[in-house]
Amino acid sequence: MAFTAKDVKELREITGCGMMDCKKALTETNGDKDKAVEFLREKGLATAAKKAGRIAAEGIVKAYVDGNVGVLVEVNAETDFVAKNDEFQEFVSEVAKTIAKENPADVEALKDTKCGDTTVGELLTAKIAKIGENMNIRRFARIETTGAVVEYIHAAGKIGVLVEADAENNDAVKECLKNVAMQVAALNPKYLSSDDVPQEYKDHEKEILIAQLKNDPKNASKPDEIIEKMITGRLAKELKEVCLLEQEYVKATNKETVAKYVESVGNITLKQFVRFETGEGLEKREDDFAAEVASMIK
Repeated sequence: MAFTAKDVKELREITGCGMMDCKKALTETNGDKDKAVEFLREKGLATAAKKAGRIAAEGIVKAYVDGNVGVLVEVNAETDFVAKNDEFQEFVSEVAKTIAKENPADVEALKDTKCGDTTVGELLTAKIAKIGENMNIRRFARIETTGAVVEYIHAAGKIGVLVEADAENNDAVKECLKNVAMQVAALNPKYLSSDDVPQEYKDHEKEILIAQLKNDPKNASKPDEIIEKMITGRLAKELKEVCLLEQEYVKATNKETVAKYVESVGNITLKQFVRFETGEGLEKREDDFAAEVASMIK
C-alpha cells in the first residue's frame, strides 16, 4: 500500500513523533496507519500519543537575543509545576536558540529543524515522554534588524516582549527600548501608533460607542452633531490607550507620551513590538480533585 505526504503528516499528528520516524513506520507497515502507530509504540516513540489530547495551557515565554536577531517563543505544558522544571526551561531555551539560528518559516517547519543530533519535533516528543505531560510549541516571533532589538521577560516567563527600533545598538538605546518593552508588558497596546489601526477596528469601536451613547437617557435630547463630537472624542481617547506611542509613559512624572520619551533619548524610531502572554486565548484545564480521588478509589 502506497502512502503520501499527507499520511505522514496525519501519523505525526496522531503520535507526536518526528516526520522521519513516521515515514519509516509507514514504509515498514506498507502504508497501514494503524500498524504504523503500533510500530512506533513498539519502538517506544509514540509514548507521547496518549497525552496529545490533554490541555496544555500553562508554560512559559522565553526570549533570546543574539546581536541583531531577537526571538520570542511560547511553549505550553499542562501544569505550572512542569513549566518551572529546569529541564523544560532548558528545552525552551534550546528551541529559542534554534529559531534564532535557523529562521524556520513556522512552527511545523521548526519541528523539522535540526537541533543537535535530532530535530526539534523529536526532542519535543522525547521531553513529553520523559516529563509525562503534554507539551506544545505554540508560537514564536523572530526579528532580524539592522537597528536594535531588545527583549523583556516579566514574571518568570508569564509575559514576554520584543521591541525593535531603527537606532544605534548602544547602551542608551537598549535602556530606552527595555523601558518601552516594560510598558508593552504592563499596558498591552494593540498597535504601534494610530496610523497602524485598521479602519475596520475604528468602525467597530465607533458602532459600540454610538450604541452606548444612544442607550444613555441623558443623551436622548442632544443634537446629532453633539453626539458625533462625543463619539470622536471618546474614540480618540480609546486609541491613545491601545496605541503604544500615544500611551502615557508609565515611568514619567509629567504625563509625557511614550513617543515623547523615546524622542528625548535620541535618534530612535520604534518599528515594531511583539508581546506574548502565556496561555492567552487557550482553554485552561480545570482539575476536579474530588473526582480524581473517586476515580482512583474505583
